[in-house]
Amino acid sequence: MNRRPVAMTTLLILGTAAAIAGATTITSETTAFGHHLAGGLSHATAGQASAAPATRTPSAQGAPDESAAAGPSSSGVPSDLPSLSPAPGTTAVAPVTDESSRVGALYSGSAPSGNHFCTASVLHSGSKNLLLTAAHCASNTDDLYFAPGYRDGQSPYGTWQVTKLYQTTGWTQDGNQDEDFAILQVAPSNGRAVEDVVGANNLALNVDFGARVRLYGYPANTEEPILCTNDTTKQSDHQRRIDCPSFPGGTSGGPWIDTDTNKVIGVIGGYQQGGDTDDVSYSATFEKVIGDLYQQAVADNT
Repeated sequence: MNRRPVAMTTLLILGTAAAIAGATTITSETTAFGHHLAGGLSHATAGQASAAPATRTPSAQGAPDESAAAGPSSSGVPSDLPSLSPAPGTTAVAPVTDESSRVGALYSGSAPSGNHFCTASVLHSGSKNLLLTAAHCASNTDDLYFAPGYRDGQSPYGTWQVTKLYQTTGWTQDGNQDEDFAILQVAPSNGRAVEDVVGANNLALNVDFGARVRLYGYPANTEEPILCTNDTTKQSDHQRRIDCPSFPGGTSGGPWIDTDTNKVIGVIGGYQQGGDTDDVSYSATFEKVIGDLYQQAVADNT
C-alpha cells in the first residue's frame, strides 16, 4: 500500500554534479517534473536499496550554519507553542500558527486543490528560498509548486515555483533509503522570497533518537494539514520512527520539528518511503550527508 506520495515517476537526473569532500556527491537539476497522479506505487519501489550500512549513529546535537531563523515571530520561534499540538500520540488538524504556516503542499498544475501529492517546509538560509522535503517526492522540477499554509482551497501566503532540486547520488543512483531527503529552490513570488513571508525552520543534525517532535503533513485526500506530537525511536542506525495515527498518502516530506529546539530533524520518508501503514512513519536520520547537501544549496544561492 502506498500511503506517502500519491504517485511517482522514474528518476531523471540531468544537470551538474558537485563533489563534496568526505560526503556523497550531490546532484542539482532544473529539469522537468513528472506529472503526479492519484494512485501511486508501493513504497518499496524497484531500484531502491532494501538495506543500508549501519555505520553512522547519531550521538550529539549539532547543526549547519544557522544564524537566525526568520519568520512572523521576531525571535524565529513560534509564540504560540503551548497550543500547537493535540495530546501526544494523537493526530488532529494542525492549528494556524507561525510554525504550521511554514509547512505547505507540494503540487503540480495550476492550483493545489486536488493536485497536492507531498508535503514540504521552508528551510532557513541566507537566500531565503529553500524548502525541505523527501527525495521520493520529486524527480525534477517542471510544473512543481509549493503553497505554504494551504487550507481548504486557499493559498493565503501565495505560491512558489520550484526551480531547482538537490538530491544525493546515493538516492538518485541507488535509491538509498538513508538519503531520502531533498532540498528545493524556489523562485520569488511577487518579488518576495518565501522565507520573508512565512519564516523558516533551522536544520539540526545528529539529534538523539529519543527526541519528541511535532509531525506535520498534508494528506492527499484532504485540504488541510494534520499534526501529531510524539517521541521518536530508533528503527535502525540511520532511520528514526514515530507512532502517529492517520498519516496517509501525501504526507511524505512532512517535517519533524524537535519540541526542545524547534528545529527540523527529519522528514517523512526513508524506510518504506515513510511507512507502509498510516499509523507509523519513518525518517532518515539527519547527519553529515544532509548537512553537506544543505551547504551545497546555500553555496549555490550565495
